[in-house]
Amino acid sequence: MIQCIKQLKTAFGLAFLWLVCLIYFTQGFRSFVWTAVSYQLKDRLKLSPSASQFVFSVSFFPWSIKPIYGILSDCIPIKGKKRIPYLVISTVMSLVPWLILGINASTRSSIGHLMILLTLQNLGSAMADVVVDAMIAEAVQFEKASFAGDLQSLSWLSMAFGGVCGSLLGGYALTNLEIDIIFLLFSILPAIQLFSCGLVEESSMGGEVLSDFCISSDSHHLNGKANDLDEDSSLEKKSNVSTRKRKKIQKKSKKTQLTRRKAQTLSPGKGESLPLLWFQSLKYATYNLCRAFKQPMILRPMAWFFLAHVTVPNLSTVMFYYQTEFLKLEASFLGTVRVIGWLGLMLGTFTYNQYLKKMKLRRILALTHIGLAFLNLFDVILVSRTNVAFGVSDKTLVLCGSALSDAVNQFKFMPFLILSGQLCPPGIEGTLFALFMSINNFGSTVGSFVGAGLASILNISSGSFDNLLLGINIQLFCTFIPVVLLFLIPKEATGIA
Repeated sequence: MIQCIKQLKTAFGLAFLWLVCLIYFTQGFRSFVWTAVSYQLKDRLKLSPSASQFVFSVSFFPWSIKPIYGILSDCIPIKGKKRIPYLVISTVMSLVPWLILGINASTRSSIGHLMILLTLQNLGSAMADVVVDAMIAEAVQFEKASFAGDLQSLSWLSMAFGGVCGSLLGGYALTNLEIDIIFLLFSILPAIQLFSCGLVEESSMGGEVLSDFCISSDSHHLNGKANDLDEDSSLEKKSNVSTRKRKKIQKKSKKTQLTRRKAQTLSPGKGESLPLLWFQSLKYATYNLCRAFKQPMILRPMAWFFLAHVTVPNLSTVMFYYQTEFLKLEASFLGTVRVIGWLGLMLGTFTYNQYLKKMKLRRILALTHIGLAFLNLFDVILVSRTNVAFGVSDKTLVLCGSALSDAVNQFKFMPFLILSGQLCPPGIEGTLFALFMSINNFGSTVGSFVGAGLASILNISSGSFDNLLLGINIQLFCTFIPVVLLFLIPKEATGIA
């Protein structure tokens, strides 16, 4: 591992490597502060489980629109640079809300102010995630492609390490520190991240060059590649014709680029030309993205992953209330549960790579949801208090359920990542992959809204968990709905091809 880090340091530079690891570590360490947010909503603001879950759903919505950040950073450079300025902006948006919440007690006591600041913070975190992913892709593509796997592995390892540290320290901090101090302590990481942005150099490029690239390159790649999804046999017959057409298009695009560059050089004072180019870049990038996404080979699998979230109510916040108020589980223990969850996630990743990746994708996903339904029985046993009759402690059941559920969920997330990478047409991989991740995040957000609505309908609130068992049984039943929809997944697809 040390040798691998040395090679990456030589290939990409220490500053770049440090910034990537820091951003991913911070993403994982967010569990440190979001545990405190959960207790703030429950204990200080006295919100019901459904209201608390609604706040979380709204706050995490910025993760559902990640392609917008990718398109902006790709097509609208700031002072000739398209990554570091956006990373600075996103880091500031991540930093300022925690400082305000830590210093100003009134913002922590107002639901509206708290939700706005949490949403702004997630906006910054989601944007930073998109930008650093783009920086990694560019570094791998243009410098050392042979280190792609190593760099991605180091990134995920940093996030996992941050998750373990954040979960362990979060439980301890809640027991020994005030919530405002926790907010201020966490703000140290975005502050270091902001300083680290200045250590990485980014080459400057003209705004008009980038805009032309967005229009011509993306359109060329999409028109030349996206249609391959529908025209398998006809492309062979028309290869010579399409080659000549592509050459003509390339010549025309080069002339167009040259003309626009000359126009920018001759009339740099015209304020309307650059915004117009930016508008055209955004227009074409959005059009190409939508056109690629409409392909059935892309649309159908993504529809399944979205529906797999939407059709299953998310009752995680309700269970948090039940565990803390009814079972009286301590914050330090819940931190340990999250650590076990991270370890389960890594175990799930290892198991998938070793034993499941060659299995048919439909079978993997069907077994995953059957496994999740089985694990829902842990919650049924916990809420019905059946475990007490058999002498099994609540803590043992919660720990086992957390480790196993995170591991099994990874069996669904890993195929999603692999399939998303395979479905991306060349030329718009980064933005389309961000769209896929946004669909997954948006589905999770809608699932949380559905869970909040279910809790409200069943009148589940703090101190009133009489109908929680019914809610969990409904969730268990809904877990089988995505299995019925597996016809949307390509029949011959496996975990790797």
